Amino acid sequence: MELPRTIRKRLDNFSRNILFDQSSFLTELSKGNEGFLPHDKRVLSSLPLQMSLYFNMWFFPWWWICEAVMLELKYPALPDYYKFILVTILLLMTLIEAIRLYLGYVGNLQEKVPELAGFWLLTILLQFPLILFQLLNEAILIQPLERGVHIVLTIFILIQAVSGFSALRGMVRHTGSQFHLHQFD
Repeated sequence: MELPRTIRKRLDNFSRNILFDQSSFLTELSKGNEGFLPHDKRVLSSLPLQMSLYFNMWFFPWWWICEAVMLELKYPALPDYYKFILVTILLLMTLIEAIRLYLGYVGNLQEKVPELAGFWLLTILLQFPLILFQLLNEAILIQPLERGVHIVLTIFILIQAVSGFSALRGMVRHTGSQFHLHQFD
């Protein structure tokens, strides 16, 4: 049994405006321009996250070059176990960063929750501890250039963790509300 159109429209407006806390700007904009901004086609991508990903994409090759040069310079002075650890971390961070940036771009721009969740988990569980190890462990003979590029990369990772969580939460809420609204159709 289908609800009458007027009741259905009122319930839809109520749920969008009250229950799901939509901004009054989008509500007013969509009232006057039904074809301009349909409710189910709102942009959920995070601009701060996208800006951070963009700048990180351009910064990471410079970070990698600085890290490789500094590792080459201090390699003879390091103990054998730190030589192995630092080379492994450089290779892991390079692989993780490529995957992480790809998942962040796809998840944010195409509004895909699984990719954005993967990006966020790689950021929090792998990249953040690895960069903190390189930034805070004085036994690896941290050079001033290394400290500078590690600080910048740490700032990018922190910004992406916070804005990625915010974007992910918004996308999950929107997807959940769309799922519940489609059950009435």
